[in-house]
Amino acid sequence: MNSNRGRDATATTSSSSLDSRFNQTLRNFQGLLKGRTFPGKVLLSRISDPLGSANPVTTSVGDKSYSDDDIVSAFSDKSEEEVQSTSMSNNNAAMNKLKPSNANTESASNVVHKSSIGARATDSARVMKFTKELSAPTVILETIRALAWSGVPQYMRPIVWRLLLGYAPPNSDRREGVLRRKRLEYLECVAQYYDIPDSERSDDEINMLRQISVDCPRTVPDVAFFQQSQIQKSLERILYTWAIRHPASGYVQGINDLVTPFLVVFLSEFLEGSVGNWSVTDLTAENITSVEADCYWCLSKLLDGMQDHYTFAQPGIQRLVFKLKELVRRIDEPVSKHIEDQGLEFLQFAFRWFNCLLIREIPFCLVTRLWDTYLAEGDALPDFLVYIFASFLLTWSDKLLKLDFQEMVMFLQHLPTNNWTYQELEIVLSRAYMWYTMFNSCPSHLAS
Repeated sequence: MNSNRGRDATATTSSSSLDSRFNQTLRNFQGLLKGRTFPGKVLLSRISDPLGSANPVTTSVGDKSYSDDDIVSAFSDKSEEEVQSTSMSNNNAAMNKLKPSNANTESASNVVHKSSIGARATDSARVMKFTKELSAPTVILETIRALAWSGVPQYMRPIVWRLLLGYAPPNSDRREGVLRRKRLEYLECVAQYYDIPDSERSDDEINMLRQISVDCPRTVPDVAFFQQSQIQKSLERILYTWAIRHPASGYVQGINDLVTPFLVVFLSEFLEGSVGNWSVTDLTAENITSVEADCYWCLSKLLDGMQDHYTFAQPGIQRLVFKLKELVRRIDEPVSKHIEDQGLEFLQFAFRWFNCLLIREIPFCLVTRLWDTYLAEGDALPDFLVYIFASFLLTWSDKLLKLDFQEMVMFLQHLPTNNWTYQELEIVLSRAYMWYTMFNSCPSHLAS
């Protein structure tokens, strides 16, 4: 009996000690995020804007105070040299991420030079790695995922996204044939479901098509290209065909937003320059049908991994909103308590975030960079969204503490992200990855 008591006491002490160490670690990271002193020697490096930010890259080592601007670090820099599973739940892999990489320890002159010519997504070393992997007879998808997490060079996005979603096969010899077959299959679906008179549709199908036609002009309203009638018609065909072929969910408002990143990326193979200067008149009919087909199949692949987000009552989104609430409570209890005290429910502001994957919350020019990370996460994306959105929300933790219910509602519906650059987005992703490595392998710490 005494021996059992001794073991129980030892186990209790060990558990208490483990929890105490975890809480201390959490407080240390919270101190880092809020600019307070972080104990110990930690190598952090600011990485440059994926499309050429004017802000220089700096590297700091030692016991210093860091602001949010300094957190884009080894935590978010998914090392290309190590290929991990998409779940990233392995603790050894997580620890490897905290080790400084070659990119973090390069000389100051090289770092400044790199920031002047472009970004982690476009620096010459990463472009060479992408080129090497993509030119192989068979692409190793896990290597591409590791590379893509930190951003994909713009002109490589179409092929990389098709590969990450499993739409294009890794075998280069089969790729063209598969894409040609899938594009023809899409055209057959359009002819069967869309290009028919209303007399052959049910009342529900007529109402669904009407709702889609109403929503298409509301899609990315501040980007003129999406207001062109030909583009809205393509969007309508994609959405209606998808909805008919997925009757468990049908069309749900918000899915229209999810098509837009695919449209931009696949159109970039045929149109040059800024999206704001694109014109549909520069496209051939064959270009348009190829882009539509690729958007349709990639949207299908994306939504296959989150089907219950768009079925009746959208239970998948409700489940993730609850997880978000629990994560925020664990990371920043004062903000969590203030939101609760004011009577604000997370569903009131976070539902749209999960429904539209933040497309409506950040400048549209940043969306494709964000989606590089989304698609690199693969099947783990729904769970990782919780960490991204917690990081996004807590960007304004100090501000939220000063707002009452009505002010918070207005603030969260119109977040001040209009002037965001890639740097702010990288900070959000960095924090999200850091918290993911801390919490995802210890789910009991998120229990109520």
